[in-house]
Amino acid sequence: MIPFLPLNRINAAFEPELSEAISRVVKSGWYLRGKETENFEKEFAEFCGMQHCAGVASGLDALIMIFAAYKILGKLNDGDHVIVPANTYIASIMAISKNNLIPVLAEPSEETFNINANKLSDYLTPKTKAILAVHLYGRQCEKEILLKFAKENNLLLIEDSAQSAGIKPFGDAAAFSFYPGKNLGALGDGGAVVSNNGELDSLIRMLGNYGSEKKYINGYLGFNSRLDEIQAAALSVKLKKLNEHNKKRNEIAMRYIVGAMTNVGARRALPLRLSLPLHDDNISNVWHLFVIRSKQRDALQKHLFEKGIETLIHYPVPPHLQKAYKGGNLIYNKLPITEALANEVLSIPLHQAMSDEEIEKVCGALRAV
Repeated sequence: MIPFLPLNRINAAFEPELSEAISRVVKSGWYLRGKETENFEKEFAEFCGMQHCAGVASGLDALIMIFAAYKILGKLNDGDHVIVPANTYIASIMAISKNNLIPVLAEPSEETFNINANKLSDYLTPKTKAILAVHLYGRQCEKEILLKFAKENNLLLIEDSAQSAGIKPFGDAAAFSFYPGKNLGALGDGGAVVSNNGELDSLIRMLGNYGSEKKYINGYLGFNSRLDEIQAAALSVKLKKLNEHNKKRNEIAMRYIVGAMTNVGARRALPLRLSLPLHDDNISNVWHLFVIRSKQRDALQKHLFEKGIETLIHYPVPPHLQKAYKGGNLIYNKLPITEALANEVLSIPLHQAMSDEEIEKVCGALRAV
């Protein structure tokens, strides 16, 4: 069976440096807010082309604290509206709700699965104060259109970059997740906020440390959300190879697209239909996930399983249909595209540790459809 994401194989590529970094931290006796975190924050800020990076405990915390900090800065207030794609992982929307802000759910583009930037005006209300753009599956949103729309309407542009480490942020602030399965994955949970705003960065650091800048002096009702030294040390090791590994992911994605479209004769093909992800040389994509789409998803997933290929579904239930939001404070109209995607998308294995044999096996299974 080709596993969807064998983290042991992926992490083996970082040895012995990874184990040495962990051992260094253990021997140091300093496990929070130390030199390893400071070094990684500096490295990751430079990697992103931003001035500031604050490490936090998770990608969700990163988003929550961005909104919380902008409320402290007076840029947002309770009840303000935030435009967010309806087909994102629920964490994006939860971060808005947990700050007493109102998510306004927007339909995605059927071609890119990202928020449809050309239809943002459909979701604009007198209370709209921000856009949360999600670079879903590792594909960059439409940068120029988003920047123009945000500027024209005096909106904050916040990026959920949880799945897009390797794409340079361009908004007011960006939240990253270092969950183990991400392109830049820690050995546990972790996250970061990057920006060019020193005041915002200082607030994120205070909020993540119980709202305190000086020990036992608490200026805000904060959180316990800090990137620990072991995760920071591991991430510094992995960051050195991120561009190389993202390039490998891109190469595999191109092999899938070309390989799946190779004509092997109608008589050999199964009576199933699928669509492949859109590729555009002008759009950055770090291929966090390779997501195909089929109205016959169950049959397709069964076919791939029988061929020895593990697949996953991201995400089978959209946020507005979750129990957590039953009667919840969301604004949305009908969401046919979002709901169709939830019923049709299927993620197939794609990671830098795949062998040529595994890649060709996946291509062959796709060709057979």
